[in-house]
Amino acid sequence: MLQSAQAQAQGTLYLSTLSPTPTGSVAAGSDSWLAAGFGTGSNPGGYVLNSVQLAMTDAWGDSAGFTVMIYSEGNSLGGIIPGVNLGTLDGPSNPNTAGTYDYITSSSLLLSPTTAYFIVITSSTSVVNGPYNWNESAYPPSVNVWGTDNAVLRSINGTSGWSPTPYLGIAQFAIYATPAPEPGVLGLFALGGLFAAFQRRKTRPVQ
Repeated sequence: MLQSAQAQAQGTLYLSTLSPTPTGSVAAGSDSWLAAGFGTGSNPGGYVLNSVQLAMTDAWGDSAGFTVMIYSEGNSLGGIIPGVNLGTLDGPSNPNTAGTYDYITSSSLLLSPTTAYFIVITSSTSVVNGPYNWNESAYPPSVNVWGTDNAVLRSINGTSGWSPTPYLGIAQFAIYATPAPEPGVLGLFALGGLFAAFQRRKTRPVQ
């Protein structure tokens, strides 16, 4: 049974791998944290992350406690891996039927320009007791304004031992964000507001 997206996506679509036909899926659980990397564009002020969409296939068993997070970039001798958890996204905690699910930020999460990040998923149940299954599809993605890794990484605990899963393709997801103004532009807006307030006080008639 195909389930539609849970909420309307917000912001501008910058990256999507949802269009191709899935080539398979990879299992997520408490002992199988999964990570898909992506790189942001060159907007000088960075981007405010609005939402992430994930394409899932049917889960089985007693799957529960699905969690979606955004991680910073970390490094190892083997290359770029997930670093620090920057925030957990809000959305369905039990995406157990095939479909596309939306996960949104509850507070502003600013992504720096031309920087690597990771979508990381896990759950409260082990793979043997009930995994969630994240769709994979052929590379390259259908929309590639930003960039993405042609691999899915796995860790047993989400903090160490990240390594590529057996190759089936790239994880199916989409990212919506809003360009953020440059810090200098924000400062000019603030100065403009202060100047306007000063002028109003200066020209206020004496009672």
